[in-house]
Formats: sequence, structure tokens, C-alpha cells
Amino acid sequence: MIAIDLIKAYGHPNVRGTHKTTLEITKDDYLTPRGDCIIGIKANKGAFDLSSEVKLMIKSNSYVYVVIKVDNLFDIIHGYGDEKLSLIDENKIILRKSTYISDATIMIKADKSARDIKREILDKMRNEKTELNAFIIASDKSLKDSEILRIVINRYPSIST
Repeated sequence: MIAIDLIKAYGHPNVRGTHKTTLEITKDDYLTPRGDCIIGIKANKGAFDLSSEVKLMIKSNSYVYVVIKVDNLFDIIHGYGDEKLSLIDENKIILRKSTYISDATIMIKADKSARDIKREILDKMRNEKTELNAFIIASDKSLKDSEILRIVINRYPSIST
């Protein structure tokens, strides 16, 4: 079984993307230089707002993938859900390399943090007009990158243009 949701966010001049263990997208409309894990602001969703199908899958110890799309650039983050994730933060989503859990955590044991995202994406995210699409995919089986991208394109055909 596969569930998918989409979060939209925007850039900011203070996007640094240098944090070693986390990546965050927030509904906040500001970003200070200290927010080195934040790659997008003014998001349309926090963890609480994810679809019930995605939340159910994440909480069932599924595989979790996040596809970051900015303009024609893509990056894929692989990780896991956990039954202990509350997914109740209304303001942000956080992906973690560790197993630390907060109300905003949607992925643990991630293979990438903010500093691992493609530099070309982060460079573009320093522009306030740049839109970021984060596709959250939860699956009961392990997926290859080609399968992950096919799921995104099939569900959101307009993103490939």
C-alpha cells in the first residue's frame, strides 16, 4: 500500500541548509540565520495537516520517502516511520537522521539532512519567490528511486512540466 501527500513551501534569503542531522519545512513566514535545518518557509501544511492515509502509514512503521522538487531539480530522502510518531505539530515537519521523536517528526533514520540536499536546490531556495514541493510518500514496501518518482509523476502529472 502507498499513500502520498504534498507540501508546498517557499524560499528565504537565510536558507542555509547546513544542519547535520535534521531537515525542516515550516509554516513560519520568517527565517533567522540560526535556522540552519530549515529549507522552506510559508508551508501550507505541518505534520498535523498530512492526509490521514499518510499519517496512518507513517505510524505503521512504514518506509517513508520525501521527494524535494524545486524548478526542474529533484532530491529524494529515504527513511522510516514509527508507531511512536504523534504527527500533531501544526506548524512544521521534521526529517531526522536520528531516532529522536518530536510532535513534528515525520521521518526517522533518514539518509539525508539539510546539509545533504543538493546545493543547487538550496541555492534556489535563497530566493523568496522560489516554490518548493515536498512529496511525502509512505509505503509498506521498500521502493527504488525510479518507482518513487513514477508514483509522484502519476499522482501529480503537472509537476513534470
